[in-house]
Amino acid sequence: MALNPLDLYNIRDQLSEDEQMVQDSVGRFVDERVLPIIGKCFDEGRFPDELIPEMAAMGLLGSSIEGYECAGLNAVSYGLINQELERGDSGLRSFASVQSSLVMYPIYAFGNEEQKQKWLPLLARGEAIGCFGLTEAHGGSDPSNMKTTAKKDGDHWILNGSKMWITSGTVADVAVVWADTKDGIRGFIVEKDMEGFSAEEIKHKFSLRASITSSLFFDNVRVPDANLLASVKGLKGPLSCLTQARYGITWGVIGAAQACLQEVLDYTETRVLFGKPVNQTQTIQIRLADMARRITGAQLISLQLGRLKEAGKMKPAQVSLAKWNNVRMAIDIARDARDMLGGAGISTEMSAIRHMLNLESVITYEGTETVHQLALGKELTGVSAF
Repeated sequence: MALNPLDLYNIRDQLSEDEQMVQDSVGRFVDERVLPIIGKCFDEGRFPDELIPEMAAMGLLGSSIEGYECAGLNAVSYGLINQELERGDSGLRSFASVQSSLVMYPIYAFGNEEQKQKWLPLLARGEAIGCFGLTEAHGGSDPSNMKTTAKKDGDHWILNGSKMWITSGTVADVAVVWADTKDGIRGFIVEKDMEGFSAEEIKHKFSLRASITSSLFFDNVRVPDANLLASVKGLKGPLSCLTQARYGITWGVIGAAQACLQEVLDYTETRVLFGKPVNQTQTIQIRLADMARRITGAQLISLQLGRLKEAGKMKPAQVSLAKWNNVRMAIDIARDARDMLGGAGISTEMSAIRHMLNLESVITYEGTETVHQLALGKELTGVSAF
C-alpha cells in the first residue's frame, strides 16, 4: 500500500477517532470554503470575515476551553484545527489563534467569573472579535521595554500608549491590552467604544494580506477596575498566552508546508520538459524527498508536544524548539516549492508564493527565530544571553 506523501509516518494512526473527526471536518471546510476564495482575498488584501460564523459554528474559536459555550477539545485537536486552517492560509489561522489563545485564553485563565460569562460565549460564537495588545513599535522582541502605562484613578485605570502589528485590531470589539503599572505589567479588557481608544489598519503589506493588521492607540482611556485581569501580574501573563499561541503555530505551519508539497507533487507530474515529466528527474525527486522528510519531523515534534501539553508537562522551551524548527521547515519548503513551480510560482493562482510571503510574518511574530534559539540556549546552559 502506497505511503501518504503528506503523512509518511502515519501520524493519523496515532490520533483518536475524535481527533480524526476534527481534522476531517476542518479539512472539508478549508477545501470547500477557504481554498476557492483565499487567493482572491490575498490579491485584494481582504480578510474573509464571511467565514467567521461558520468557524464559530464548528467550535473552532476557543476550542480548548471548557464551558462557556466552548468545545472543550484537547490540545492535539486544537493543533489539528490550526494545521488545517493554515493549509488554507496563515491569515485565517492567525485570526483563530488570536481569538482563541490570545484573547479567550487570558480571560479564561486570569479573568473573574463575571468577565468570563460576559465575553467568552460572545467570542466563541464569533459575535465579538478580540485582539491582543502586547507588541509595541520600539519593543519587538523585548516586551519588558513597554511604554504603554496604566495609572490607578479611583475605581478606574488611565491607559496611555500604543501597540503595533495587532491582528484583528480595527475590527475588534474587545482588546486584551498589557500595560506597565507601578505594580508591574497588568492585563486589561479594553472595549472598542471606550473614549480615547482607537485603531488604524496597517496597509501596504506583502505578507498576511488576507489578514487584518492594525495599530492601537490609547489616549487617557478610562478602563474600569472591573476590566482588570486581576489574577496575574508581570510578564508571565502575556508570555503564558504566547506559549498557547506558539503551540498552535507549530501545527499550523505544517499545513502550509503540506499545501506546498501537494502543489509541487501535482505540478511536477504534469509539467513536461525535455521530453518527460520533471518528477522523473533526480533533482526534483531529491527536493521532494527532502520536503517530505522535513514535514515528517515537524509532525512528530508537534504531536509529542501536544501529548505533553495534554499531560500538563509542556515547557516553554519545548514550544520554542518546535516553533523554531517547524516554521523554518515550512518557509524553506515554501521557497523551494515556489522555485520548482518555475514562472507559474509567482502567481497567486498557485499557493506556494502566498504561503512563502505569509511565513515571513509567522517566522517573525510571537518570537523571532533568534529569540527561540536563545530561549533554548538558556534552557541548555542555565545562562541567559539576551
